Amino acid sequence: MFLEPHFKGQRSGWIEVICGCMFSGKTEELIRRLKRAKIAALKVEVFKPRLDTRYDETSIVSHDTSSLLAIPVEDSSKLLRLGDDTTVVGIDEAQFFDDGLPEVCQQLAQRGIRVIAAGLDMDYRGMPFGVMPNLLAIAEYVTKVHAICVHCGNLATHSYRLAEGDSVVLLGEKEQYEPRCRSCYAQGNILRLV
Repeated sequence: MFLEPHFKGQRSGWIEVICGCMFSGKTEELIRRLKRAKIAALKVEVFKPRLDTRYDETSIVSHDTSSLLAIPVEDSSKLLRLGDDTTVVGIDEAQFFDDGLPEVCQQLAQRGIRVIAAGLDMDYRGMPFGVMPNLLAIAEYVTKVHAICVHCGNLATHSYRLAEGDSVVLLGEKEQYEPRCRSCYAQGNILRLV
């Protein structure tokens, strides 16, 4: 169950980060929060990195196929060109954005905007991914979601790469990645070295 962050007393803009491994429901939770903002008649703008075209070029799409129209951008500075009445900004796949994203999010929050960013907290090597550590550090609200380990059924926190290669960025789905708990992730990496 996902809990909405508690905003009682929050009078200005703020930053929320939704993080976790592949298949943990990050985009699904982002879409849920953005749809609720729209129901509340708030002006919402949604952004995604241009390089993420797995499901759709102009929408964010969860693994369960929920979707919202989004603006694909190559540079985080484009997020600052919002309509004057925008009160909520959604950002999907935040780990793929450039190093300027945390500062952009700070500027948006200073303007009174609620910023909700979703992304992988760790890459396939188990290392902090892109700008996510910086976003987590400056966020007022952080939600870590979990998948289910496909090997043992425990909570999964790691994205185990099935595909060969050592590039940190490899867009993919179930053919390239699977969610694993810490133990099954480590066991898989040990077996690879043998």
